[in-house]
Amino acid sequence: MNGLMMDVDLSINAIVEHAERCNPNTEIVSVTSDNPRHRYTYKEAFARARQLADGMSAWGLARGDRVATLAWNDYRHFETYYGAACSGYVCHTINPRLFPEQLVYIINHADDQYIFIDPDFVPLAEGLADQVPGVKGWVILAPETSMPATSLPNALCYESLVASGSADFQFPEIEENEACALCYTSGTTGNPKGVMYSHRSTILHAYATLMPDALGISRRDVVLPIVPLFHVNAWGNPYACPIAGAKLVFPGNKMGDGETLANLINEEGVTLSAGVPTVWLGLLAHLKSSGQRVDSLRRIVVGGAACPLSIMEDFDTYGVDTCVGWGMTEMSPLGTLNNSSAERGKYSDEEFAKVRLKGGRAIFGVAMKIVDDEGRELPWDGEAFGSLKVRGPWICSSYYKLDGSDAHAEEGWFETGDVATIDPDGYMAITDRTKDVIKSGGEWISSIEVENAATDHPKVAEAAVIGHFHPKWSERPLLIVVKGTGGEDLTAQELLSSLEGKIAKWWIPEAVEFVDELPHTATGKVQKTKLRELFKGFEFPS
Repeated sequence: MNGLMMDVDLSINAIVEHAERCNPNTEIVSVTSDNPRHRYTYKEAFARARQLADGMSAWGLARGDRVATLAWNDYRHFETYYGAACSGYVCHTINPRLFPEQLVYIINHADDQYIFIDPDFVPLAEGLADQVPGVKGWVILAPETSMPATSLPNALCYESLVASGSADFQFPEIEENEACALCYTSGTTGNPKGVMYSHRSTILHAYATLMPDALGISRRDVVLPIVPLFHVNAWGNPYACPIAGAKLVFPGNKMGDGETLANLINEEGVTLSAGVPTVWLGLLAHLKSSGQRVDSLRRIVVGGAACPLSIMEDFDTYGVDTCVGWGMTEMSPLGTLNNSSAERGKYSDEEFAKVRLKGGRAIFGVAMKIVDDEGRELPWDGEAFGSLKVRGPWICSSYYKLDGSDAHAEEGWFETGDVATIDPDGYMAITDRTKDVIKSGGEWISSIEVENAATDHPKVAEAAVIGHFHPKWSERPLLIVVKGTGGEDLTAQELLSSLEGKIAKWWIPEAVEFVDELPHTATGKVQKTKLRELFKGFEFPS
């Protein structure tokens, strides 16, 4: 017997209708290249998204055609999200930090029809245009008065396109399993892989992020998404905030500028923000040097890379709670959230420092397991290490135009490529990537925990650990370090001595090498493949 409930499709078109009716006067504030502080409301934003959709309807696109963006976090990019997807097209957000050959690959692979582009990226696009012949036009996100001179073929003005449409345009009916967005992985090995999100998966992910022990966004919040709109849909914020009625503040191309971020937080009353660790290092550096505070800010969510304990403890001094999150492009992206501060009284200071570094508990909708090399499920005892697999309604079942992958070898589960432990309280901790594991004398070493311990040193800016051949132990950890401000006199011995008591003695690296910088992917992750190549001739001292 089935239930007697209405069968209503879950589509992001419903977000538009809800926000227009229930949160019409909530603000969206943006930094843009032509306006240092643009300000309008959800009602105005979605009226313009309807105008945009009407303007695009003249292009003759079919349902499911890809419309791409190459843009910063601002209101025009936000409008494009909805104008494209609510019309039945797929909004393909492109990461401008990818290498040019990767950009060419994904534009051609996605078969993008039109690309919406920020003026800052016009020179980049001009260098690619003749290699992406399928692109019919480039829409520059600017008014006529700010249109740059460009050699791009069929360059269109965004504001003129919007002005050509009607705010009374009605979006078509959308079936919930239709695709709405496309995002490619950063492609650390091989070509980037496309992840195609559906309207249904996007709505369910937005619901999940709104829960109190996830992002916990409400109408009382002012949210500053520093994580880019071109990176996994800014972790779902562009969908969750209109549902909740939260004010949105977009930093434009100033997402890495500590002073601008501090000013936006204070002047707009930001309560919640999300971004990668490097962003928070920049903000903290500004706060320390200027003496400025961020008293409205209550919580930050940190993801994309392991968060050093020092960042958390520095934010503690400003009364800001730091929540670690974990997820992947393939997971829309949210998988776990660490809200351990609510349970701080349960732990000693030393225990809490360890707990708060973990990835956190799975949010409802994400099932997790860890397995050994034979695929046998391992216990959640906080000790067993295994390959982490996940499943759920917003986790990809396959890659776009890629038949079969090792990640989907077990039916119904996605192989994340991470090695993890899960403790009896459900806290998951990533210890390594599968391809980066260090096994010394038959025992596992967590490179991430060693890296976290090393970056706690005040003279260390960044650290990475790789496994390297050792004649006795098969493999030993090699610590590679970028010195921080005031760290000119830092020695290998001083750094290694500082690790004693913080990690297992046999985990302490065999050697330290100092470098000017570490190689990174387009999304800010350290490229350990390049480090292994760089240090392939290295020999540990005998």
